[in-house]
Amino acid sequence: MYQPESYAIALAFMITTMLCWGSWANTLKLAPGYRFQLFYWDYVLGLIVGALGWGLTLGSGGVAGLPFWADIAHADAHHILLAVIGGVDFNIANLLLVAAIDVAGLAVAFPVGIGLALIVGAVSSYLLAPKGNPWMLFGGVALVVAAIVCDAAAYRAREATKQAAGTRGIVLSLAAGLLMGTFYPFVSRAMSGDSAPGPYATALFFALGVAACALPFNYLLMRKPLDGREPVSMAGYWRAGVSWHLWGVLGGVIWCTGATLNFVASRTAIVGPAVSYSIGQGATMISAAWGVFIWREFAAAPGVAKRLLVWMFVLFLLGLTMIAIAPLYGA
Repeated sequence: MYQPESYAIALAFMITTMLCWGSWANTLKLAPGYRFQLFYWDYVLGLIVGALGWGLTLGSGGVAGLPFWADIAHADAHHILLAVIGGVDFNIANLLLVAAIDVAGLAVAFPVGIGLALIVGAVSSYLLAPKGNPWMLFGGVALVVAAIVCDAAAYRAREATKQAAGTRGIVLSLAAGLLMGTFYPFVSRAMSGDSAPGPYATALFFALGVAACALPFNYLLMRKPLDGREPVSMAGYWRAGVSWHLWGVLGGVIWCTGATLNFVASRTAIVGPAVSYSIGQGATMISAAWGVFIWREFAAAPGVAKRLLVWMFVLFLLGLTMIAIAPLYGA
């Protein structure tokens, strides 16, 4: 399989992760009228397609470790189970996140939800594999916390006349973030130790875990939607246009591309899972930019909300910069 041999390439992989994880949700926006529960079936299919695609390309070339299919055969049940559990954990969190996007928009759901996930994931991953300068890593995380506070305050200012909806959006985002921050340690442990699969095989096991969890959990959300709307029928899935299905699959492929490259980067000696995950979750900046500048989610917001958004971007940029250079100044 291919494995980066320098920090520059690993950083490029992590930045690509940030772009992918911050942009995939635009595919939901590009399928207006397609309920997110139905969109999610196509998204899960895209995850599996993406994992197989990268496994059969980068995962089958290079000189490190075993090629893709041999790596899958080499993995033991314990490590496979860890990767699958990571997928299950992620799936529940991601469904809550997509519901939050539906209620609150990209510019809120991602900074609050994924920002919180960054904090939880960075701390837990560092405790499992301490790499990088801890002062710079956690100093960056502290700045991200401040950015989340600014974004949540901006959202509440925008939603001042719609208090019930505002509360629901924040609660869904926070719940998604708490769960989203716990999946990465499972993935990290799945790739560690004897008989552990490499990152490309782990991405496939992870995607299969997402699919196994989506069957009961997404069906439950179809019956009991979290966005306060009426239940969803599978008949709507079969009536959806081809373009909507393609956007859903593309969304899954984009997210899986980011995940696979992130898993690969985390196995680079100088990086480690805490830094790799934290930079990847810089997706919050990308998604907020999409929501603010492209989808105009704060166009009618009061001035105080817009000023808070400026501080959110500044604090996120400073925090992510500190996290990115933490490996270069390892304690």
